[in-house]
Amino acid sequence: MADSRLRGKRPLCTFPSGWRSADSCGAGSSRSRSAGPRSACPPLIGVLALAAGLALGPGLVPAGAQGRPIVIKLATLAPTDSPWHDIYKEMGARWAQVSGGRVTLSIYPGGVAGEEPDVLRKMRIGQLHAGGLTLAGLSHITPAVIALAIPFVMETPEDLARVREVVEPKLEQLLAEKGYVVLNWGDVGWMRYFLPAADASPEAVKRYRFVSWSADRTTELSRDAGFRHVQLNLSDVLPGLQTGLADAVSTTPLVVLSNQWFPFVPYMIDMPWAPLVGATVVDKRVWDQILPELRPQLMAVAREAGVRLQTEILRMEADAIAAMVERGMNIITPTPEEAAAWRALYVAAYPKLRGSVIPEDLFDEVIWVAAQGKGR
Repeated sequence: MADSRLRGKRPLCTFPSGWRSADSCGAGSSRSRSAGPRSACPPLIGVLALAAGLALGPGLVPAGAQGRPIVIKLATLAPTDSPWHDIYKEMGARWAQVSGGRVTLSIYPGGVAGEEPDVLRKMRIGQLHAGGLTLAGLSHITPAVIALAIPFVMETPEDLARVREVVEPKLEQLLAEKGYVVLNWGDVGWMRYFLPAADASPEAVKRYRFVSWSADRTTELSRDAGFRHVQLNLSDVLPGLQTGLADAVSTTPLVVLSNQWFPFVPYMIDMPWAPLVGATVVDKRVWDQILPELRPQLMAVAREAGVRLQTEILRMEADAIAAMVERGMNIITPTPEEAAAWRALYVAAYPKLRGSVIPEDLFDEVIWVAAQGKGR
């Protein structure tokens, strides 16, 4: 790769000021948002996870049936004081306000309550009541949600807006049939490849070991295409990158910045290949305990929070990229031939997604809406 294709500076290992890093760990940290150099904090994750488990308790459920205030316990992998965590804090404050304190939100950020499959398991047994989940977590409820991230189908925010207007109500119905109420849909940004060296072609990138968070169908498809994956919990990603257990990540710039991974994967291929969408879901058994007259107000607050995050995410993503470039990340622009090779690789996987992962009619509708700008 020619040097002229690289933009940025030599990688540094400090976290950008103005962003709170994953090293700040759990809630209640006294560190400011302008975090300094990385600290030796990862071992604290286990302590926080244990504390979260003790706080949740076995089989606890809200007390709405007894007329007492309801506390909704929500877990998310979003780092403490990240944009997503801030949205949840604002949503919780508004819930308490509009309900007169009858419904409040208790948030467990940064993965202290476990990975997304753990969150779903704890929701099933009543230890948790809600989760802020990415598509990886939602796909454990219904793989049809992958329809919102078919590679190289939605290439602009406008494409995504058209698709989600048509598809999200159908996905909400599928999730409702599984016992989950969707409070809002949110964005995490547009996925890109973050690498340890300046490569841009699919064949060159296949030599790296990519972090994966779960053994889902999309990871299997990636392996089928020749990519290598190392499954790690969120708390293990940073030490995994530090030790070379894994050396590449495919996710969004905001995720890379918020978790302070970029010093170890300082080359970003400037090729957004799919949006990373998430949703906040609550156990229907818990939602139904809330007074019927309060539910529409709480839902309106949650939907407003989701829309606000969607409108802000592109600006925050651009700011995240600029912050990482300022501190050493290099942007690689693929050649037209390399971009075409990536597209061909993904399109070749469509038959494996259509029908087996995403219902055929839903898959076809996403393709249609993204291309034509209207549903069928």
